[in-house]
Amino acid sequence: MSELKSRRSVIAWCLYDFANSPFTTLVVTFIYAAYFSKAMVLGPDGEPDEILGTALWSRAVTLTAITVALLSPFMGALADSGGYRKKFLLTATMISLLTTAGLFFAEPGQVLLALVMFTIGNIAFEMGMVFYNAFLPDITDSDKVGRISGIGWGLGYLGGLLALVLALVGFVQTETPWFGFSKELGENIRATNIMVAVWFLVFSLPLFLWVKEAPVSGGGSSFKATAAQLKQTFVDIRRYRQIVRFLIARLVYNDGLVTIFAFGGIYAAGTFDFEIAEILVFGIVLNITAGAGAFAMGFLDDKLGGKRTIIISLLGLFLGTLLAVLAPDRTWFWAGGILVGIFSGPNQSASRSLMARFVPHDKENEFFGFFAFSGKATAFLGPLFLGLLTQMFNSQRVGVSIVLVMLAVGLILLLRVDEDEGIAVAKESN
Repeated sequence: MSELKSRRSVIAWCLYDFANSPFTTLVVTFIYAAYFSKAMVLGPDGEPDEILGTALWSRAVTLTAITVALLSPFMGALADSGGYRKKFLLTATMISLLTTAGLFFAEPGQVLLALVMFTIGNIAFEMGMVFYNAFLPDITDSDKVGRISGIGWGLGYLGGLLALVLALVGFVQTETPWFGFSKELGENIRATNIMVAVWFLVFSLPLFLWVKEAPVSGGGSSFKATAAQLKQTFVDIRRYRQIVRFLIARLVYNDGLVTIFAFGGIYAAGTFDFEIAEILVFGIVLNITAGAGAFAMGFLDDKLGGKRTIIISLLGLFLGTLLAVLAPDRTWFWAGGILVGIFSGPNQSASRSLMARFVPHDKENEFFGFFAFSGKATAFLGPLFLGLLTQMFNSQRVGVSIVLVMLAVGLILLLRVDEDEGIAVAKESN
């Protein structure tokens, strides 16, 4: 591959992070999630029911996690055997952006329509990440994986930041929303979903135009052949024991991250009375800190290794979450939120780069399918327990405290991973 093509492929790959991050930032975390909990679910008296809204949102996130956990290993193996990586990524991207745009049409009280649109879009988004992440080992050398992953995450947070600013200026904190949208029935807030969909479409195009998929030699692409391949991987999995240890650790600590991302805006709105505009400002600050952290620690990742980088990030995330849970006022909550922002990007980036170093050649999609599985297999537990504890104690603080448990347990499990052995086994398999 020429240097020009290699550089163009890396840029296009990183731009996909820039393209899709507004979905997680605006829809899943800061704007639509908070709007859904505060305005979409109406009680018998016709007034918004925030507690029920939080619980229903947690159910939707839970359903996404279970579905992705079940589908990702098989779909990853199918993509490997048939060379379908880019086709599957394109399909998932289109479904996600179309359903995101569809959220605009769900008005307050139309809870089922909103939940169905969000759940389908979120599942498609997460499945797309399986195939997107699998391109990482192919577009760069192993000694640059950390920085490329970090640059991707950094661009992603930049994309989320810019989208938040546009949403704030153009739709939320303005007397005259852009394009003639009104403020009745939250139309201006719902319109941010259309903006996210257009953003996703435009900035994902370079990947589909410039990043090439390696040809598949031999093998079958049938469901039967894929099932056989997946079965054989389970048989051979003992050989990749460091991958297993890492994925088990990630299974736990990523649950904490999923919960933070899904309920950060809801927690700010419900416990500290943040309005939508304030949540946007909070999200902007978090995206700045997260992007800077992912970019800076991506280079540190290549020097220290993925495991050490993840450990540092988990310690920072634990402290930030603890501050947010115990915060007596907004100042302490802001301090905790900023710490979470600084270390969330490096955690995700280093997890992806460590997996890329462990993955054997020609099984990238399949193993990143397991990577997605580890991120979703029990990811329903965090949102589920958060929702249950919030209802049981009528307190979002108690619900959010479940994140501390997941981060701590994940860190303990990660200490058992031998990074050097995992890299050596991957090289032997190539």
